[in-house]
Amino acid sequence: MTADALHIAGVWRLALCVALVWPVDPVSAQPPQRSEQVDVARLIVDARVVDDDGRAMTGLDAGDFDVRVGGRSVRVESAQWIGGAEPALGPLASTSLGGVVGTGPRGRLVVFVVQKSLQRDRLAGLLRILQDSGRLLEALTPDDRVAVLSFDSHLKIWLDFTDDLDRVRTVLTDEIMFSEPGPLEGGGGVSMMAGLSRDAGRSTYAMEDALARLGHALEPLPGAKSVVLIGYGFGEMTVALGMVGSRANPGYDKARDALHSARAAVFSLDVTDVDYHTFEHGLETVSTETGGFFVRTRNRARRAIAQVADALVGHYVLFTQVPEIEPGTHAIEVDLVGGQGTVFARTTYVN
Repeated sequence: MTADALHIAGVWRLALCVALVWPVDPVSAQPPQRSEQVDVARLIVDARVVDDDGRAMTGLDAGDFDVRVGGRSVRVESAQWIGGAEPALGPLASTSLGGVVGTGPRGRLVVFVVQKSLQRDRLAGLLRILQDSGRLLEALTPDDRVAVLSFDSHLKIWLDFTDDLDRVRTVLTDEIMFSEPGPLEGGGGVSMMAGLSRDAGRSTYAMEDALARLGHALEPLPGAKSVVLIGYGFGEMTVALGMVGSRANPGYDKARDALHSARAAVFSLDVTDVDYHTFEHGLETVSTETGGFFVRTRNRARRAIAQVADALVGHYVLFTQVPEIEPGTHAIEVDLVGGQGTVFARTTYVN
């Protein structure tokens, strides 16, 4: 063995001895620690806020909202205005909200659903609202998109989402009552036709089923939606102890759940020319539970239109925590701190 080889062998023996007797750092000897990440549930709540005159309230922030889920107060982490009356103030607090605020920087989706009837106590009010329906479009911007449906014996699709508000106005005022829908024009942008076809509409015979189909078609589209329901109501008439009333159709729960999943709020304009009727309960219920509202148009058509138009100006997207609660259906309550206004938001959360 050469001198160099003897030298190298000696070095390795020395290194081995050192390794055997050298104290080991107890910290470095520990196995890698597994990091535990706690995912805190978040809830998105779309809130429309109006003042005592019914006008949309802008300029609010997270600290202005008091939100309770299942009776427990939850922290509002962010509140972003989506609408045409005030510019957006920047991104939301979490990038996980990237796809929930709208179709574009500020674009909103609005669907008109016209429940047609030639019955005398409905027709006059319906025509009155449709002739003045252009005022419902005044708060919209070039970024917004509008679709139009109608329901009589079945569901009909007049317009997929479009930014052509003149065309929307013409359909509502001149065509929808006394003609049939023409060919659908593809706008090349946001569309609900992947989930709603004319063939499906022809087999939809109940208003509740029409709303369910609409909800399912809207669900894949980003952001909150507003549904303006111009009609006379729905439900099943009942008679008990000589008293006439109504109850929800068995298909109502599916309609409400589909609208919740789509983040679609329903604003109902009741065109019936009476002070009270049984089917208005259907309009009231779906509006309240989805975060919209119900308004009668008898003797106050222009005021009723103004109320809905003001609500369409915009909404807040609230990003809140969710308390640790048992699985089930829980009430959502949203108010303003100080109570200077009215908040409309969906009423339940299911975990």
